Amino acid sequence: MNKVVVGLSGGVDSSVAAAVLHDQGFEVVGLTLWLMKGKGQCCSEGMVDAAKLCEFLGIPHHIVDSRDRFQENIVDYLVTGYSDGITPLPCSQCNKAVKFSPMLTFARELGIEKIATGHYARIQYNPQTDRHELWRAIDRTKDQSYFLYDLSQEVLAQVVFPLGDQPKTETRRIAAEFGLHTADKPESQDLCLVEANGSMKSFLDKYITPQKGDIVNQSGRILGQHEGVHHYTIGQRKGLGIAHTEPLYVIGLDAGRNRVIVGDRSEAWETECTVQRVNWVSISEPTAPIHADVQIRYRSSAMPATVIPLANDRVRIVFDDPQFSITPGQAAVWYDGEVLLGGGIIEKSE
Repeated sequence: MNKVVVGLSGGVDSSVAAAVLHDQGFEVVGLTLWLMKGKGQCCSEGMVDAAKLCEFLGIPHHIVDSRDRFQENIVDYLVTGYSDGITPLPCSQCNKAVKFSPMLTFARELGIEKIATGHYARIQYNPQTDRHELWRAIDRTKDQSYFLYDLSQEVLAQVVFPLGDQPKTETRRIAAEFGLHTADKPESQDLCLVEANGSMKSFLDKYITPQKGDIVNQSGRILGQHEGVHHYTIGQRKGLGIAHTEPLYVIGLDAGRNRVIVGDRSEAWETECTVQRVNWVSISEPTAPIHADVQIRYRSSAMPATVIPLANDRVRIVFDDPQFSITPGQAAVWYDGEVLLGGGIIEKSE
């Protein structure tokens, strides 16, 4: 019998992934990673729901204490980034360093080679290139491939995404059909480290002491005051507290001088950026520039651009048309149609 370790968060997606594989005859082992220190929303409630599911399906359930790993790779990563005036993307970092690789290690300790999650994405093996390709999910409104760009070929060869070929409505229907208690469970927050009814601002204030400073325009003229650089992100319009003849947007964060730089909408557009920590996923690293569709945030469309390989796992991206609020710390991920070619972290321009 085929065996698979399924990552269980306690939500409907991972629950259905486990139930579907179990129904298909897999010997399923449930695994929940204990991530947050304290009483984070993703911890106690999620672990209880995951345990209930495993009891319902009659499968074993393991909880692995990953709190130190999460603290080092996600919490410290976020705090350092915001302190330096960038807006880090924790999800891709978490998938690589906290979830998938440790899950695979845990599975192999049990003599199991396959792992699965409830992510909406697809994997296809290309025999011509001998690479496992990462594809967008069928349901583009739920596609999570953007957050998975940093997975290695080793992980992609062993992971299964049971939900990648179906819409979210089908996931809900299957959950109800199987009688899963998570069938009507609401969508989880985007950031599991933000406690219920909390915010990223309140989370960061636990680690970074807010320091008041100036809000300035590109010429350095003082327009107002801020309560801490880490409360702002590139492209932000609301919450600036400045009366102006036209809307102002955050166009730069100068943590060294404790300044928030603002400008009108016309000043928030850029044509290019550099990207570091690049991972080539579905293709090997090219030796010449390639044209692809580049996505610079999760909820934005991928736009045509030229991706130019540089030394030291970096690329330069030149867009066909200017893009609004290219944000350092976020991921830039490039596609050829449905296939994710590669991705990395947008550098802060000096």
